[in-house]
Amino acid sequence: MDGLDNTAEEQKAYEVGVIACWSCKGPVLQVTAFCETCGAVQPPGYANHFLRLGLEPAFDIDIDWLDQHYFNIQRNLHPDRFATSSDQEKSLSQQQATTINDAYETLKEPLKRADYLVDLLSADLLPEGCNLVNDQALLEETMELREALEECETLEQLNVLSTHTQNEIKGCIEKLSKLFKDNDIEGACRLKTRLKYLKKLTEETRIQRMKII
Repeated sequence: MDGLDNTAEEQKAYEVGVIACWSCKGPVLQVTAFCETCGAVQPPGYANHFLRLGLEPAFDIDIDWLDQHYFNIQRNLHPDRFATSSDQEKSLSQQQATTINDAYETLKEPLKRADYLVDLLSADLLPEGCNLVNDQALLEETMELREALEECETLEQLNVLSTHTQNEIKGCIEKLSKLFKDNDIEGACRLKTRLKYLKKLTEETRIQRMKII
């Protein structure tokens, strides 16, 4: 998925609103980093991470496009560009850089993106409900994988477990893509909990590998 098309741009303007540039008073979207009229850096404003980075809210995003878009924005917000600017512009550029970075760090990683998207799309689902482990199958799987990790004594055993975990993570991400496309937010909420445990197991496997080495 690339950036917003014309129709999405109109929807974006509707959702986040248009304000006056603090410098030239020209119209700017609340999430626009720079005024298109005078080029002045703008305050961050309120918007979700997707709109802030020019994307439609969706689990499937073009990571290469996201990377390029993010680095282009951050390059334009580099402190060197504001070395001779007013204190206000320096402050606004730092605020923009921080806000853009938070959005990028959330959207580039599948688990964080799924977490954020569930919260964004599910006003009636309790956020804490997504983190409660009440799925018996998930509980049993988690216990079995932990036991398998504890029993690993060689790098070969760890590699087998690591390969299995990575395959399960890949499968989770593919299923999450379908669930979000089908607007099954409750199903995505449950599945991202499993993905969270698999990611945690990956980190524990890495720590165990260092101990064996």
